[in-house]
Amino acid sequence: MVENPDQFKEITEAIASNFEWLLVSENGRTFPLNNTEIEVNTGNGSLRFGYTDDKGFHLRRITGFKEKEGEIEIELMGFAKTKAETLRLIPRTAAAELSLEIELARLRKANEIASAVEAAMPGQKLTRVALDKKRGRFAKMILKGRSGSQTIVVADVTGTMTHESLTSTALLQLAKLRVRKKDPIKDITIAAEKTSARNLRKLHALLPDSGLSVVELKEEKGERSARFLAPVHLSDLWRERPPKLNIPSELIISRTASQLISIAPEKIDVVFSKQGETLRFLGLPFARVRKVFDRERAWFGIGRKQAMLMPENFSQVVGLIAELALYRSSNADTKKHQYYKAYQEAWLGSILRRNISLLDANLVLSPLYNQFRASRDKIDLLAIRSDGRLVIIELKTSPDRDLIFQAADYWRKIELQRRRGVLTKARLFGDREIIDKPALIYTVAPALCFHRDDPFFAKKLIPDIEIWRFYLHENWRKEIKVIQRQQFE
Repeated sequence: MVENPDQFKEITEAIASNFEWLLVSENGRTFPLNNTEIEVNTGNGSLRFGYTDDKGFHLRRITGFKEKEGEIEIELMGFAKTKAETLRLIPRTAAAELSLEIELARLRKANEIASAVEAAMPGQKLTRVALDKKRGRFAKMILKGRSGSQTIVVADVTGTMTHESLTSTALLQLAKLRVRKKDPIKDITIAAEKTSARNLRKLHALLPDSGLSVVELKEEKGERSARFLAPVHLSDLWRERPPKLNIPSELIISRTASQLISIAPEKIDVVFSKQGETLRFLGLPFARVRKVFDRERAWFGIGRKQAMLMPENFSQVVGLIAELALYRSSNADTKKHQYYKAYQEAWLGSILRRNISLLDANLVLSPLYNQFRASRDKIDLLAIRSDGRLVIIELKTSPDRDLIFQAADYWRKIELQRRRGVLTKARLFGDREIIDKPALIYTVAPALCFHRDDPFFAKKLIPDIEIWRFYLHENWRKEIKVIQRQQFE
């Protein structure tokens, strides 16, 4: 029985009343949806709301619903690391008004940050606050001193930008400001919340003479404050305590996983974690196996549409694998199916994981170290060359402006563990010796999928970080072919 059948009918009718909606989250992020892309269903006696955004498909329990003047508000229950929140569905005809509302909210936040920064800089007077013209994701603030010198501060006003993205944004802004004829600017400050601010300092230690400084923002009792953080030096990074490696005690494939792999052994692989096994079809997760009180339990499905695997529904997972074979293929009739479009980088990684020598004949890749964890981050592939030098492999299938700084952050964490002997002690590559040289970075992508700003950012890094580009043939799904290798100078 459904908790409230009348509410189920009310919600479904409200959503069906308009074909195009704009989904708005509490942090102001928006995503366009058709009503056919929204799902309201029942399960375990509760109403559930299913929707897609730029992070994938979500299915969450509905705890409240309100419709007013054509807009819909849906309250969703929190679970695990997802907090409870209220989503809004706005008819696309009202999108222009909504855009203005979001812009005003972001501008209001920008002014609050600017006031806090001004208070932290005696003798400086705030002269301008503006949002970037392209997407309105970050704010630029200008403060002027008594001598007429200017200070530029940038800040994220959406709560969605990573510290790598903030760094790349600030460096591009600074490059323009340094060459202007009137009042050139040599330095720029990034204002960020606590965690992001501390990550920025560590990343900036790898960027000597970058001209970047960091202000940490705090909010207490509704009031914002700011304080400048001292820069972190490179030597400080190597004095940190390295995080503990979470490596499974055994790498034995379970009976259930073996049974599923046997259906399409050339396409299905397994990734181990502390929680159990994840089975992937060309990089797309479709089943999970966990041991509960020494008994194997398995679930299958794409995204949040999960079902427990039982003898009576085994044919369904066989059917799912058949669908994946049809749509997740280099020869697929349609390239628009979600199975084809999802997890593109994992698809590339699954091919290289089976034969890393396709990329470089000198590489050795342990079966475990796909999406190797360096603290909370996941490196796409961690390998070792035949000469004993570690290699961090980052994969991209579309241009990503933050690639260089993401890779540099991973390098810092891996290098800390290498220098402290953590990786050798863990015997990541069996008896192979890890030599005393900094890890290399291989960035791998189809030829047209590298970002044009990569060389500019790579030149900012310390010389110890050696980065290579591996250009792949565009039809990499059918055949991995390296058409060019290039080192960033």
